[in-house]
Amino acid sequence: MAIIGNEINILLMEDELDLGETLQEMLELEGYVVTWVKDGGEASDISFEEKFDLYVFDINVPEINGLELVESLRHAEDNTPVIFISALIDLETMKKAFNIGAQDYIKKPFFPEELLFRIEAKFKKNEKRIIYKDLEYNPKSKVLKKGGETLFLSNKQQMLFHLFITQLNKTIEPFTIMEYCSIKSISALRVAINKLKASTGIEIRSVHGRGYIVEIR
Repeated sequence: MAIIGNEINILLMEDELDLGETLQEMLELEGYVVTWVKDGGEASDISFEEKFDLYVFDINVPEINGLELVESLRHAEDNTPVIFISALIDLETMKKAFNIGAQDYIKKPFFPEELLFRIEAKFKKNEKRIIYKDLEYNPKSKVLKKGGETLFLSNKQQMLFHLFITQLNKTIEPFTIMEYCSIKSISALRVAINKLKASTGIEIRSVHGRGYIVEIR
């Protein structure tokens, strides 16, 4: 059975029709939401239009290969976890895959259930969840829910939220926040914090001369 079910949205890129259909059907039967595309161009377009919790990418696909696509996504500050599935088993390809941020690499041919096992291990049920007011956050999968509904944030807002929610009751210096979230000025930091407060309801308090804090009692 699926560990977290339809909270998890997966973008599957696979140009082998039989394999793609098999993987999509298997994952959807387990409760995952799967968008299946067959080339890198389509995957690139949809990754900028929608937010996914996991990418499962073949490497050798038409238009843009999986490695090039992930590199471009990382440059665009998209840090969505990725699992590569590929018939390319040379060490250089595998090394490059992990260097650009792959969480896993499955060599073809493989049993479809192997992919399922690895996804379930990533989103395992006993992961720590942080509850704050009407927010529920899984710091491992970075799934955020507000009032029971999944809440999607921009990459920068996601990083800002993650930093504050995992450092509850701790004052964080402005320059630490700016470095972590790639924010270039104090004024931009203030704008980002105000946006985060408005979108999530999180209470971020300024501590004069020291930084910012989210308190929970």
